[in-house]
Amino acid sequence: MIEVEGLTKFYGPVRAIEDVTFRVEKGEIVGFLGPNGAGKTTTMRILACFMPPTQGRAVVAGYDVLEQPLEVRRRVGYLPENVPLYPDMTVTGYLQFVAEVKGVPRRLRKQKIEEVLEACGATEMAGRLISRLSKGYRQRVGLCQALLNDPEVLILDEPTIGLDPRQIIEIRQLIKDLGAQRTIILSTHILPEVSMTCQRVIIINEGRIVAVDTPGNLQAGLQKGAQLVLQVRGPAEAVERELRRVAGVVEVRRQEARGDGVCSFVVECDRGAEVQEELAAAVVRNQWGLRELRATGLTLEDVFIRLVTHEAHEEEAAA
Repeated sequence: MIEVEGLTKFYGPVRAIEDVTFRVEKGEIVGFLGPNGAGKTTTMRILACFMPPTQGRAVVAGYDVLEQPLEVRRRVGYLPENVPLYPDMTVTGYLQFVAEVKGVPRRLRKQKIEEVLEACGATEMAGRLISRLSKGYRQRVGLCQALLNDPEVLILDEPTIGLDPRQIIEIRQLIKDLGAQRTIILSTHILPEVSMTCQRVIIINEGRIVAVDTPGNLQAGLQKGAQLVLQVRGPAEAVERELRRVAGVVEVRRQEARGDGVCSFVVECDRGAEVQEELAAAVVRNQWGLRELRATGLTLEDVFIRLVTHEAHEEEAAA
C-alpha cells in the first residue's frame, strides 16, 4: 500500500532525511517512531504530496507521489501535527468546506459529514464553533477532515500531541477502530503510543531508518539475556560494585535513588545465566536491605534508546 525507496530530502544544504526505505502493507497500522527532528514530519509530508523529495521514490495506494500526486491525494487522508482548523467556523461548516475542496460530490456531502462525525465521536459537536472545542475534540475534527474522502491510507502526524491522558486513550482507540478498514501510518515520539496501537514499528534517527520490525521482535533481538530489577536499601555505589562482581552479570544500570536510601538497579545477565540467588546472597552478605527482586524484559523505550545510541556511536567512530 505504501512503498518508499531511497527517499532523500534536503532543505538547502541541510539534510532532513536520507535513503529512507520501507513498506507498509494493506491493512497495517505502522508506527513511525523517532525523536524530535528525526525526519518523521518531512517523510509524512512527502507521502501526503505536500512537498517533493530531492531524490528517491514513494508510491501510495499504487500511485507515484511525484508523477501522480492528484491520484495520491484522492486516496490519502492526512492529519498534520498542527490541525488545519478555522476557529470562526462551526464544525459542520468547516467539514462542508473541506468536502468541497476534496471534491466530494455535492449530493454525498451531508451523508459523508454525518458518517465521519459519528465515526470520530463528534456528532454532538456538529453545530459548535471550533474555537469553543477542547483540544481533544479539535483532534477529532481533524480526523474527520482526514476521513471525508473515504481514504484508503491515513497518514497521522503526532495525533495525540498536547492531549490529556483521557483524550489520548480515546484517540488511540479511535485510531485502532479506523485501522480495521484502512492502512495507517502513525508518526510519534511517544513510545507507549506505538506499543499500544501499532502492529509494526519503523524507527528513524537523524534522517535515516535504523530499524523496521514488530515491537516484540525488536525487543527479543536486542535482549542479551535475562533482565532483573532490584531495589536495595544501601550505599548505591557499593551495591552497584557488588552486583557487577556476580558471575553472569553483563551490565548494571543504576536508577534514581529514593529519599529513604533505597535505590533501584536494572541487571542484565548472559543468556541462560541464573543469577537471582547469587544477587540476593550478595545483598544479604553485606547486610543491605533487599526490597525487590524480579525479572523483567526490554521495553520499547529501551529498544529505542539502544538503537539511537548505537547509531550515534557508529557515526562518531566513522568520523
